[in-house]
Amino acid sequence: MDRAMSTALCSGGKAIGLKEEPGFDGRVVLYPSNQTLKDYLSWRQADCHINNLYNTVFWALIQQSGLTPVQAQERLKGTLAGDKNEILFSQFHINYNDEPQMYRKGTVLVWQKVDEVRTQEVRLPAEMEGERMTVTRTRARPVPLYCDLIGDAFWKEHPDILSGDN
Repeated sequence: MDRAMSTALCSGGKAIGLKEEPGFDGRVVLYPSNQTLKDYLSWRQADCHINNLYNTVFWALIQQSGLTPVQAQERLKGTLAGDKNEILFSQFHINYNDEPQMYRKGTVLVWQKVDEVRTQEVRLPAEMEGERMTVTRTRARPVPLYCDLIGDAFWKEHPDILSGDN
């Protein structure tokens, strides 16, 4: 698997506080319909939520209650989401719904058109040579969003994602 470094986690190309560089598993998959794609992405976001809820409780049990990882895992074995929410609230006064969406929903990367405005010297006819002008370029950039893409609101706000015109 090729690895991609996050500049937020690196200083001078070297991972900060990690034994090895961070990476991600990226895949390109062709789905037969937009609905199948939406269903897949919804499942991935729900999976992110389930994993984060488990990890939030797991680490609270270890860091705040002093359980070992094995004890925390045993405590959580067989619990449902409601059970985990109850543990967080009753033992640690954490309302999971108040956690930032970035953790509960994960990160959705979308390409958005962004205007870049800069002043630069432009090659012009001889009588205007050396003048600086403001130039605006529209470019597509990946933008991180922390939102719910399971419902219809996301797709109504970003209809171009499924339009095929991008």
